[in-house]
Amino acid sequence: MSSKKRSVKRTTIILETDEREYIDQLIKQGREPGIKPLISKMLDVYRSMRIYDWKFPGEYYIGISRVAFLNVEFIDILLNYIPENKWQEVGQKMGEMAKVSLEASIDIEATNREKWPDVFKRMRVQGFGDFYLKDKFIIIRTPLISNSKFLCGFMESLLGTCLETRTLTPPLIFEITSQISSQV
Repeated sequence: MSSKKRSVKRTTIILETDEREYIDQLIKQGREPGIKPLISKMLDVYRSMRIYDWKFPGEYYIGISRVAFLNVEFIDILLNYIPENKWQEVGQKMGEMAKVSLEASIDIEATNREKWPDVFKRMRVQGFGDFYLKDKFIIIRTPLISNSKFLCGFMESLLGTCLETRTLTPPLIFEITSQISSQV
């Protein structure tokens, strides 16, 4: 096997003094390991969130879906005004909307288990939390919404699976009990 060498391209960026001081401060505080990893992370977020399509200020779209930056308290207040017996159903409706958005905007079939790492990355980038698949469990560390009934319905509808809630407080753990076949 012959390995092809990739040429490394170098780019010079001229930063304003305050920009460089800010980056140096992030590195010194240990919040970022270095300037290259920071820029790589920024580009990953820029690409995956499709920031190049955003209309500033205030109109942010990822494909067909408009996104907004909301405090988690805003969402908690909304959930508090929904009767408890509707939390899972509301989660399912929102999960269905998220599934359609993922499929239409970035061509990820959320019900395909092989695509779940891509779905989980998207959810993480959008601020929903850190999602992990371990055997037959979905683990959500630092969930945006910690209401387990709502989140169970959301994940079931998004992923096309049946889940049983195993924890009621973060990290939330859901056991995959069965996969619902994709409907056309």
